[in-house]
Amino acid sequence: MLMTAKNPQKGYVALLGWSLNAIEALEKFDRRFIVVAPDWARAFAEEHDIPFMRWDFERLNDRSMEIAEKLKDEGVDVAIPLFEETVEWAGAVNSVLMDNPRLYGQSVLFRDKALMKRRAQLGGIRVGIFEEAHDREDVIRFLKRVNQTLLKLDGDPNDPIHLKAFDKAGCLGHRVIRTPDEVDTIPDEEFPVLMESHLDGWEFAVEAWIHDGKIRFLNISEYVTLGYSVFVPASPELENWRPRIEQEIEKLIKTFDLQSGFIHPEYFVTSDGTMYFGEVAYRPPGFKVFELLEKVYGFNAYQAMVLVFDPKTEEQEILDFFPREVVDAKGHAGCFGVYPRRRVVSHLEIPEETLNHPYFDFHELTAPLEETVTKRTAFGTHWGLVYFHGDDPYQMRDLLKHQEELDFYI
Repeated sequence: MLMTAKNPQKGYVALLGWSLNAIEALEKFDRRFIVVAPDWARAFAEEHDIPFMRWDFERLNDRSMEIAEKLKDEGVDVAIPLFEETVEWAGAVNSVLMDNPRLYGQSVLFRDKALMKRRAQLGGIRVGIFEEAHDREDVIRFLKRVNQTLLKLDGDPNDPIHLKAFDKAGCLGHRVIRTPDEVDTIPDEEFPVLMESHLDGWEFAVEAWIHDGKIRFLNISEYVTLGYSVFVPASPELENWRPRIEQEIEKLIKTFDLQSGFIHPEYFVTSDGTMYFGEVAYRPPGFKVFELLEKVYGFNAYQAMVLVFDPKTEEQEILDFFPREVVDAKGHAGCFGVYPRRRVVSHLEIPEETLNHPYFDFHELTAPLEETVTKRTAFGTHWGLVYFHGDDPYQMRDLLKHQEELDFYI
């Protein structure tokens, strides 16, 4: 691929983590970049002339400073995390590159869900009840206490609680517990975990590009079913919440002391119109939302991320880059994460009604590698995505919901 000419007056950025979509985006952008990734990526990077530095993102340790010094010597201005596992590393590296030790502490808040929620509470942001659990007894106590608080009587069904890994992305390690018996199914190695009360409401995500302490572009992603499907921009009903959502994002910017960068928070709106903060990530969202945004808006979200992280970006460049939210969108783009509905599968077969639907765009599904489908623990991981694009948000929502009833692997 031909590389776009690089502007030496602009920032030199390090991408932490391996993402071909991010690399392709930066090859077409005017910033110099280097990819920091494990050794398994080296051969591909060398073969395709991708600027590369080897690093294994294990736990931060005594050698953690080494990567920061290497990047500083290279002349890099900022490190940008592409995955949950590299958020803390980016904070550690940037605290050296920018001579600002607070950046590392800030990145820890984005990684540890319990610390994150406490910081949000201190900033006057509404969160549900939460606690940390170190063993199964802690979980049982929390389940009982939450239901006691809700004035449940003997024989009433329990309100569920949610268990989440402290520092994993999205749905990984997420469980819903309703009875003390279900607590026995949690493996020892999953502890410690974060426990949360259940919030009944409309759950959605936000993608916000921030520069100089201000929101420069804000997208609302509408979940049809959490862990299965999402589309952008959101339906008119959810977009009606935009002014309130912007206020909440401004609270996050202030509370987490954000100057520049990209955040991906999740919220709930309950039936009485109360908005609750779920969590916030400091890296691109899952479910290829960046690619969905490019489909409807035409701008590349990875380039946008580099733009807001780069300390050498000027105000006019920001103003010229971003389209207007919602009004500049060409239709709605959504995707569905396929998970086999059968225990034994032999081949991939896309349903005719999916392929023939006018909104069908393309898919990234591959033939099954094995016949027995492993039992889905918690929310599990999908086998691939199917993409859709069309004008009507309600048709998009119904279409994505309907995919849950279809077999893609038989």
